[in-house]
Amino acid sequence: MAEENEINVASVAYGEENIIHLDDMEHIRRRPGMYIGKLGDGSHSDDGIYVLIKESIDNSIDEFRMGEGKVIEVDIMAKGEGANGESEKPRQMVRVRDYGRGIPLGKLVEVVSVLNTGGKYDSKAFHKSVGLNGVGTKAVNALSSFFAVESYREGKMRRAEFAQGKLTHDTDIVDYNGNEKRGTIIEFVPDDSKGLFENYHFRDDYIEELLRNYAYLNTGLTLVYNGKKFVSKNGLLDLLTENMTVPSLYPIIHLKGEDIEIALTHTDQNGDEYFSFVNGQHTIQGGTHQAAYREAIGRTIKEFFNKNQELSDIRNGVVGAIAINVEEPVFESQTKVKLGSKDMSPTGGVGINKFVNDFVKQQLDNYLHKNPQTVEIMLQKIQDSEKERKAIAAVSKVARERAKKNLVNNPKLRDCQIHLNDTKPVKSSKDADDDLRLESSIFITEGLSASGSITKSRDVRTQAVFSLRGKPLNCYGLTKSVVYENEEFNCLQSALNIEDGLDELRYNKVIIATDADVDGMHIRLLMLTFFLQFFPDLVKKGHVYILQTPLFRVKDKNNIIYCYSEEERQKALNKIKNPEITRFKGLGEISPDEFKGFIGQGIRLDQVTLRKEDAVNELLAYYMGKNTTERQQFIIDNLVIEEDRVDDVDIVD
Repeated sequence: MAEENEINVASVAYGEENIIHLDDMEHIRRRPGMYIGKLGDGSHSDDGIYVLIKESIDNSIDEFRMGEGKVIEVDIMAKGEGANGESEKPRQMVRVRDYGRGIPLGKLVEVVSVLNTGGKYDSKAFHKSVGLNGVGTKAVNALSSFFAVESYREGKMRRAEFAQGKLTHDTDIVDYNGNEKRGTIIEFVPDDSKGLFENYHFRDDYIEELLRNYAYLNTGLTLVYNGKKFVSKNGLLDLLTENMTVPSLYPIIHLKGEDIEIALTHTDQNGDEYFSFVNGQHTIQGGTHQAAYREAIGRTIKEFFNKNQELSDIRNGVVGAIAINVEEPVFESQTKVKLGSKDMSPTGGVGINKFVNDFVKQQLDNYLHKNPQTVEIMLQKIQDSEKERKAIAAVSKVARERAKKNLVNNPKLRDCQIHLNDTKPVKSSKDADDDLRLESSIFITEGLSASGSITKSRDVRTQAVFSLRGKPLNCYGLTKSVVYENEEFNCLQSALNIEDGLDELRYNKVIIATDADVDGMHIRLLMLTFFLQFFPDLVKKGHVYILQTPLFRVKDKNNIIYCYSEEERQKALNKIKNPEITRFKGLGEISPDEFKGFIGQGIRLDQVTLRKEDAVNELLAYYMGKNTTERQQFIIDNLVIEEDRVDDVDIVD
């Protein structure tokens, strides 16, 4: 058998004809992951179509930072014609307009179509910009079915159009009448060809969040999205004010210096939370600057009070933000979500750790000396955190010892091989551009039958399974000691590795997989309560998802359609005559062979999001607190009783 499976190396043809050279645009199209990360259809905030928008805006932001152009306009409109003029289904086209200096006309085509071409290699023209590799707009061009660039400067203009990165039209340099103001216009339609942005659709809330962050980091800049304006007068102070889901205990501390801006406060939430930025880029996964900031906050406050305080007590409840400007930053990927730089410049400048620490140490210490009321509230919060920590010290010590054993043999966990906190990227194959660490997931299931189906059909490389036994405890209003006292919560905390924050989180996606019935919905709420109560940052950073599984299977001899809603079932009935319908009552009823399709390439996940206007404390109190008269009255007022309805079809249980 072994001999049958061996590859006969001599029989594999390999010659000069196998050596292929790809031009810049074709390489991007074949390896999009190298340039924009994941693809996606726009249902998640980190999908590639939003990276295309960001890359187009980044150049305009860099113009503003050089003192050129105070307004950036972003519009999304329908485009009903293809790149070659043929009629086709309407698709969404993005238009980004700035009023900066305009791309030099003689190099317009090269700037958007030839890699390693741009003005940011010359530090005289651009200082501390986000994009330094000459990649951004080229990736947008290559991955768009239609792409156009216009530049207006010094009374002349030029427009070039492309299809999938190939030039289709060029006006060359011409005079214009001057009615159009100087600057640059980028237009593009993401390519919805198979294997790229299939069935994509932009979500306004994701784009608006992107523009808000640009506004916070660039005071004086106005961004306009489909007529809606975004502007910030107070930078990171506005960011924290508008993003905190729980009230601050004292006025937000806001400090600015050359190339650095910070904001912080304490809240009553568990753990600490940070927003971090480099040269205007939102570093969602943090990096050296965020780690240095977190460390500097703890050390500076501890030295100020000169007490034997634990850093965990000092940082508990902190919500902070930091933005720094760095010459030639080094990110860990083209999508720039994590800073890897350790120096302020590659020529051996000031280290980022020292730069951040020195600023925080001096400025925060000065602020505390001048604001005794803030100091009093801060000290009380630290003491309360210390008191709570000591109150659960005994139980947590036992739990930690148990957790160490659980890491080796967690009775609730069927682990996977690849984790988010692995030190090196993991490729799916030798030639792949992806990083399987980002695919690491853990399914939280109810009962052995559901976990059994998922365990048998999962991808053991990236998908882990955590089994709940019955309904978990309603932890609303309880102290964090319940995390250690309750076996399931303690095992889950251990599996996720989040006791000390998200820095070593083991799974990128925490997926709640429960039945689509009343009990399943209740378990879903109980798990969300646990995360929101004790680990809100897990939700805020977009790591928590709900697994959607089919409610019905509609089939005949030749077709099988899985339906996730009543609407989808009705559509399936219109396609299949004399169907046999199966109503799935629980995940355990779905065979492992079927389940592969629901947790593989076709997986449907709803990301759990958290906004300030969600009023988390009020929602949790209403739905998960003691049975209030308000909730009782709501149930009575909204109770609907429907008679059982039998459709004119055969239903198989």
